Amino acid sequence: MKIGVTFPQTEIGYDPIVLRDYAQAAEDLGLDHILVYDHVLGADASERPDWGGRYTAKDSFHEPFVMFGYMAAFTSKIEFVTGILILPQRQTALVAKQAAEVDVLSGGRLRLGVGLGWNGVEYEALNEDFHNRGRRVEEQIEVLRRLWTEPVVDFKGKWHRIDRAGLNPMPVQQPIPLFMGGLSEPVLERAARIADGWFPIVRELADIEALPARIEGLKQRVESHGRDVSKFEIRVQTGFASKAPEDWARDVEMYEGMGVDFLCFSTMGAGLPGPRDHIDAMRRYKEAIA
Repeated sequence: MKIGVTFPQTEIGYDPIVLRDYAQAAEDLGLDHILVYDHVLGADASERPDWGGRYTAKDSFHEPFVMFGYMAAFTSKIEFVTGILILPQRQTALVAKQAAEVDVLSGGRLRLGVGLGWNGVEYEALNEDFHNRGRRVEEQIEVLRRLWTEPVVDFKGKWHRIDRAGLNPMPVQQPIPLFMGGLSEPVLERAARIADGWFPIVRELADIEALPARIEGLKQRVESHGRDVSKFEIRVQTGFASKAPEDWARDVEMYEGMGVDFLCFSTMGAGLPGPRDHIDAMRRYKEAIA
């Protein structure tokens, strides 16, 4: 099982030197990947009483493709993962172009996790339909893969028309690995049919307890579609806050026993006082699980 780290989007700040040091520290520690969340806009929650504890305009989010292009310039091995990119709120051909460019600049180190998202305000501002996002995402994935593997694409679908056009440069990986995030029944079925892997949402103890059965059931679905389950990746995120070092090591053993391929730990929400404390937390985590 490979170990990565979740980029602390809302807590690390804006200093480009700190961002560089973070990426280089993750690579120097031997971590396999850096995972980045995606939000283009944050909503003002002051007059939205039902907004709850979700992200708002006060939370900072670096744009994933720009950030990965920046990090690619001073790293050489660590992979870059979106967990997840909210695909239906973005133009598909533009995503294909941006992802291909990151893959070229990084030498084939991009892994694209996609999902549907929850923020209708963000969809509206980006001029995309929030209500048909689940139906559109399958066609988007087909378009992405064709643009990544065919020099010239002629495509006419329900939501996309490409009239004999193509990307240049094309990505190193053809196609770029693409996995899906979420727990709903449509997401699981869609992942089994068309994705390269699955990124479940694991927040509560009940999610962890249910995970082995979900993984086993999903792998059975993958096989039922005539696909090679050995090439289907399971990626899971685990928390750092409120856990002792011995718990981190036990988590690694537990998830490895479940058949998880990639485990990503997050230092967000741990009450760390400053951006460089996230770098120190990475070191402590890596030492504990060694």
